[in-house]
Amino acid sequence: MRPDLPSGPISPGRRTPRRRRWRRALGWTALVIALVLGVIVGRVAWLAHEVDDKLGRVDALSGKKDTAGETWLIVGSDARGDGGIADDGTEGSRADSIMLLHRNNGQSSLTTLPRDTYVQIPGRGGDKINAAYAYGGPELLVQTVERLSGLTIDHYMEVGMAGVKETVDAVDGIDACLDYDVDDRDSGLVWDTSKGTCQHIDGEKALAYSRMRKSDPTGDIGRGLRQRAVISAVVDRAVSAKTLISWPRQDKLVDAGTKALTADKDTGLTDIGKMVLGFREASSQGLAGAPPIDSLDYEPGGIGAAVLLKDETAPDFFSKLRAGRLTSSDFNKIEPTS
Repeated sequence: MRPDLPSGPISPGRRTPRRRRWRRALGWTALVIALVLGVIVGRVAWLAHEVDDKLGRVDALSGKKDTAGETWLIVGSDARGDGGIADDGTEGSRADSIMLLHRNNGQSSLTTLPRDTYVQIPGRGGDKINAAYAYGGPELLVQTVERLSGLTIDHYMEVGMAGVKETVDAVDGIDACLDYDVDDRDSGLVWDTSKGTCQHIDGEKALAYSRMRKSDPTGDIGRGLRQRAVISAVVDRAVSAKTLISWPRQDKLVDAGTKALTADKDTGLTDIGKMVLGFREASSQGLAGAPPIDSLDYEPGGIGAAVLLKDETAPDFFSKLRAGRLTSSDFNKIEPTS
């Protein structure tokens, strides 16, 4: 005979087996989530330590009074002997590419300053902007860009050209496009459009692609566009799901990146993260390019042909830049006349 079941409702103090199993499963789930979050936090902390410990540091900032928003000066250095460029007898270092990233008023913009831009260098007078780096390193270059733009540089980031190869290889290559054939001895770039105008390239070819100038009909302007494209492609692959879920890939990228990068003494991983975010925002919104240009062949005397900005210093452009009110039409669009 079946035993009589208790009549009436189950007392609050008694729990059914199903409820106990549900509570046990919930407890295990919470524990797993806590462990996963702990691992993620630990991983982020470790990455931050690695970046801070390995990142090269340099005195660069001027200490001037802050201006509105946040500003990064991103420089590609063509120092000979760093493994990125063949030793051609050129003495010293020059800024091979100069980009000004500014975030203000909800807007991110990325301004490429052609390396031959004619500017006034503090203590030196009129010269090409990349000469400031040769004369006085990062500090004088920062002062020169601040004088031109009216912005205080908050963060300085320098990329050694050798690092382009290693960083691109760390993300397993990038996609790049060029719609004409090139066989450029100076940069080493060979581009065959019969293989497609867009190709997947490794680090060595990415370096040549970003340095090629003499075979580009737009010269320094075109090179600036390609350099920005290379950085954008690396950034996109660095923050892709494939990288975020792969610790070995992250380690490889951190190792290559910290070898390639030199920053001011105050910049940390959070600042680098904000720089990456701003770079992507500016590129995706079309707020990237060179300031308006009057001439690519300006001859001031004694320094060869230089790039002359509109009204010499593009005052209207930089006024909008400081206010965070640039539009895509404000960037250089018209082929300048010599």
